[in-house]
Amino acid sequence: MDERHRATGVRELRLVVTAEDYDDAIHLYRDVLGLVELEAFSSEGGRVSLLDAGRATLELADAAHAAFVDEVEVGRRVAGHIRVAFQVDDARRMTDTLAAAGATVVAEPVRTPWNSINARLEGPADLQLTLFTELDAPDRVD
Repeated sequence: MDERHRATGVRELRLVVTAEDYDDAIHLYRDVLGLVELEAFSSEGGRVSLLDAGRATLELADAAHAAFVDEVEVGRRVAGHIRVAFQVDDARRMTDTLAAAGATVVAEPVRTPWNSINARLEGPADLQLTLFTELDAPDRVD
């Protein structure tokens, strides 16, 4: 355990989402977006899958900043109090891929003032999604 985790005791951020259409959600997030299924469990009471989404961070924003991000990405306030952001290698390509698999494109990819390409989608389980690609990463060329 590194020093940051030793100091806080927090080892993992797990976002738990209840999906009315579990199969649709698994298809988009695991099969299309490519989140690796770490474990899956089923019982008489239902099903759950743990999907690896890489490194997790908790981004807290005040209402003014959330409105600013919506304005940049979409052109108007659209997100609720939770929006899930996935860093991907190519936000443009992944936007097309997820749209073809049933996600709704809320806003096409745009270049942001913070030098990334961001797109906004609505995914299964009523999740508002941002796909982003950092342009100043050493291995990125856009």
